[in-house]
Amino acid sequence: MNNAHLLLLGGTSEARDLANALSRHPLRLTVSLAGRTRAPAAYPGQLRLGGFGGADALAAWLRDEGVSLLVDATHPFAARISANAALAASHASIPLLRMERPGWTAGPHEDWQHVPSLEAAITALPRGARAFLTTGSGSAPALGSRPDVTLLLRAIEPLKDLPPHVDQILARPPFSEAQERAFIETHAITHLVSKNSGGAGRAKLDAAVACRIPVLMIDRPALPPDGHTIHDSATALAAIANLLALDTASDRTP
Repeated sequence: MNNAHLLLLGGTSEARDLANALSRHPLRLTVSLAGRTRAPAAYPGQLRLGGFGGADALAAWLRDEGVSLLVDATHPFAARISANAALAASHASIPLLRMERPGWTAGPHEDWQHVPSLEAAITALPRGARAFLTTGSGSAPALGSRPDVTLLLRAIEPLKDLPPHVDQILARPPFSEAQERAFIETHAITHLVSKNSGGAGRAKLDAAVACRIPVLMIDRPALPPDGHTIHDSATALAAIANLLALDTASDRTP
């Protein structure tokens, strides 16, 4: 399909890899980021920051901009964005491809307690716990309910007006297992609270095993049934090339 326009909903390392691969193909690429990070990583194509204003507004944008394919490569916990993407693609009558990294699974020596939400994880902590939260800046609304525990929240962007029992740790990944283990030991952490994001962040889980602390693992939200889900960039690129009938000759060595 000549002059195909692809909208990529990004914000993950997988989205960046896919965008870089797509930049070598003859199409118009627009990358949309939610805009929560003040200094996002560079992407090829045209970058769009900020939300669309809901599914109907996104559908109108897809139609107005002549988008041929919508690719949702957002974070596995960006449930609202994924739901809006599914509705918008349906309303605009264009195909939807979802790219989602596989989740983590517990090994034989890992002590995981599965919980449905951050609120449930905090509720499950015993009195006096010192919990390391790797759940990011969107965690703030859930943090005020347990003043009898200490929460150490790691985030990229600073948060304001946190409760006294919450300590903020500003840091940007990636982190090695040695770094995660040193943090757990230095701060006398008793529990790790993590979203099952999958991908390269497993070092904290390996550190929890080494330090013999339990993990409260927040399960992923259910995704809408619309669209086709793919788990790696190479398969996603092949599916996109097929859907848009892309000429892949630019990838070949003359």
